[in-house]
Amino acid sequence: QVQLVESGGGLVQAGGSLRLSCAASGRTFSSYTMAWFRRAPGKEREFVARISWNGGATSYADSVKGRFTISRDNAKNVVFLQMNSLKPEDTAVYYCAAGQRYYCSGAGCYASWGQGTQVTVSS
Repeated sequence: QVQLVESGGGLVQAGGSLRLSCAASGRTFSSYTMAWFRRAPGKEREFVARISWNGGATSYADSVKGRFTISRDNAKNVVFLQMNSLKPEDTAVYYCAAGQRYYCSGAGCYASWGQGTQVTVSS
């Protein structure tokens, strides 16, 4: 397994931007599909975005498509989530996750998870 640590969360006004980072330990980072999930207060965890092992494929939830961008730097063992045009409904704890199969998108497909970083968007 790989250990994951998220950073970059914070408080931002609606319409603003944040970039989340997820630093991974382990020499096999480049072999993992990486994803971001989020959990809003009182709601279940939901998928946000994922990226294949080499960055060649990405997928997004409809709610963030066109506003969020996932990317990775395998040389530095980091995955990013650039979040633009933030909305109050984006307020959640954001989690980074690592999995083995790109086309397996549910939370159960990801064996390694970070502790999460809080994103709060004020209106």
